[in-house]
Amino acid sequence: MKLSALVLLLCAASVPATAISSSNAFAQTAVPASATYKNPDAPIAARVDDLLARMTLEEKIAQIITIWDNKPEIFDDKGEFDPVKMSAKFPNGIGQFARPSDAKGPASPRIAAGRDVRGTIRLVNAMQKHAVTKTRLGIPILMHEEGLHGYAALDATSFPQSIALASSWDPALLREINVVIGREIRARGVHLALSPVVDVARDPRWGRIEETFGEDPYLAGELGVAAVEGLQGENKASVLAPGKVFATLKHLTGHGQPESGTNVGPASISERVLREYFFPPFEQVVRRTGIQAVMASYNEIDGVPSHANKWLLGDVLRGEWGFKGAVVSDYYAIDELAGRHAIAKDKSEAAILALAAGVDSDLPTGASFSTLAESVRNGKVSLAAVDQAVRRMLDMKFRAGLFEKPFADADAAVKITNNADARALALKSAQRSITLLKNDGTLPLSLGTTKPKIAVIGPSANVARLGGYYGQPPVTVPILEGIKTKVGNRATILFAQGVKITENDDWWADEVKLADPAENRKLIAEAVETAKGADQIILTLGDTEQTSREGWAESHLGDRDSLDLVGEQQELFDALRALGKPITVVLINGRPASITKISTEANAILEGWYLGEQGGNAVADVLFGTVNPGGKLPVTFPRSVGQLPFTYNHKPTARRGYLFADKSPLYPFGFGLSYSTFELGAPVLSSPTIARNGSVKVTVSVKNTSNRAGDETVQIYVRDKVSSVTRSVMDLKAFQRVTLAPGETRDVSFTLGTDAFHFWNDKMQRVVEPGDFEIMAGNSSANVKSTTLTITE
Repeated sequence: MKLSALVLLLCAASVPATAISSSNAFAQTAVPASATYKNPDAPIAARVDDLLARMTLEEKIAQIITIWDNKPEIFDDKGEFDPVKMSAKFPNGIGQFARPSDAKGPASPRIAAGRDVRGTIRLVNAMQKHAVTKTRLGIPILMHEEGLHGYAALDATSFPQSIALASSWDPALLREINVVIGREIRARGVHLALSPVVDVARDPRWGRIEETFGEDPYLAGELGVAAVEGLQGENKASVLAPGKVFATLKHLTGHGQPESGTNVGPASISERVLREYFFPPFEQVVRRTGIQAVMASYNEIDGVPSHANKWLLGDVLRGEWGFKGAVVSDYYAIDELAGRHAIAKDKSEAAILALAAGVDSDLPTGASFSTLAESVRNGKVSLAAVDQAVRRMLDMKFRAGLFEKPFADADAAVKITNNADARALALKSAQRSITLLKNDGTLPLSLGTTKPKIAVIGPSANVARLGGYYGQPPVTVPILEGIKTKVGNRATILFAQGVKITENDDWWADEVKLADPAENRKLIAEAVETAKGADQIILTLGDTEQTSREGWAESHLGDRDSLDLVGEQQELFDALRALGKPITVVLINGRPASITKISTEANAILEGWYLGEQGGNAVADVLFGTVNPGGKLPVTFPRSVGQLPFTYNHKPTARRGYLFADKSPLYPFGFGLSYSTFELGAPVLSSPTIARNGSVKVTVSVKNTSNRAGDETVQIYVRDKVSSVTRSVMDLKAFQRVTLAPGETRDVSFTLGTDAFHFWNDKMQRVVEPGDFEIMAGNSSANVKSTTLTITE
């Protein structure tokens, strides 16, 4: 270690302000071309060490703060980058720049008023040119964007929302989708995506449930690993190859079961529940991929907010799991340690707490971390703590290749964005995500030779709903358009809106105003008149982007105290059902709906969630049988909000029942029908006994008993029959989606190792206890066959 650096580490708390800024021998001097950090062949650690040794305190703080809602301060009156303003406002450079695809930050509508491909790249390249040529050290800027189910920008490809993709039960598909998301983001000069979300969602009142992979930790972990590998690369890739971006694992943790289902509410969760249900997907991603960024969650656990939680971010994430990358804050979450959680009196104290807990970067504006320079000078924070955070952020920039290639190619980006391959994948992913919940034989619809009349009705029939954190693709296909394209002149398509759900569907808008009931009843009457002349009714029901969304402030709510359909949608169904015509309901929604009456009275029900830009074509393909649905639910559908919390992997003493009510789920976890029929055999074990550290092969015979090819998902669940602490009645431990030809039989095999049998004992140790385990196989959590495995000492 250089003497000057050693002095800084030992004496930061007592060194005068002027000395801290200039005590480094390299600080404020010209940087030679031979500097190690400029050498692309030098080891990354050596480059980081060299650059860090050359930085002033102010330059270090600049690297752990961000620009977003203050971006107009560095733009001219046309919204373009102004280098003069940048130099005046941020003379020491900047670490990150948030969402270059938007025009001015969080204002609504954010996407519609954003930048297209060339506009985004013009901004990115101008900022990078300034950073590398007009700042003393030439440190490029790390740009980040949202990429939950597609790049959230103008012209980018929009895939189905996460909860829909989870319904595919197809990790390979998630990997393929995220390859496209990553390359579209990277093409615009952005190297960090704020995705995926692996929060385990255990309360459907929570508006962010749509952003998750559902209620099960194993499913969320497998899909999360696949998503990260798609974005960053496989084989634990930690250095970005062309077309790749770093993923950000969100949100550590407990976020998916907030008190009362309200976003950022306290997570009243014990350590055991954290370790059994909420930690596993995060741990799987950290251990199995090269993930370089983790985002802490807004909520508190046992009185300690995640952004100030040394146990969570230090002992568990970095200690137990061995995470080496950077922890980034959720937007404004460090500020909220003072403003909302009230564990700090101001942003300066909030910054000190977050830095000490292990948060390395303050998103989206750096309001709290910008106070750290003064805290170092007055001895409240050691320079070593700041250096640690800066080191992690610089390490990411070197791993991203930003110092060698900070600029983007607009022509190449236009060519690769929303190209034919991406659009085809958007269609495929929507097709594989649709889940058939009920079918009395009405589906698939037949056109025949009579030219039937089909009424397409509902608030989501003529609009493509994309779901939260959406982009704006060049073309979207509503269900009405998809059906018209599908049938051509072989059927007469009638349309009526039926009801309007909300006055404004903009996810970013603060106010949510329900449509006028009186006007809706007029629309219902019109829909009934339209449907009277139809042979079949296709009815879309569900949500808008406003009735299920992230509630990030009291002025911007998104959680609900009911799972019933919003507004007059049930009235619309009842009026149409009274006509006595076959009616197929297509749910377009962000959360499970308690559609108890509809589930009884509809002839067929499809769950689509939000299906992306090609959703209309995918729905039409399923309705008319071009595609055989094969999706499975990643969440339980309760009958009412009174059953909550209601997940399949409950404890043995739960679900006793209520007076005057059915205690079963409306639709169970893992459920989904097909136009084919299948027969699954009981699981067959390679051995009836194994040792504690052993493994067993589980084989399940699956037969397509119909005359149509189709997909079935074999699901393996495990239950510890007797354990020293209470365990779930069943836990998913393996799954595979398979396609079978008519009459085909196939043996599907899985290997279960210690990960399938271990748990946390009364000493909070992860162990495998000897005894009998029930091994269950089926096509949903409510339809299984079982056998017994014995684990010996």
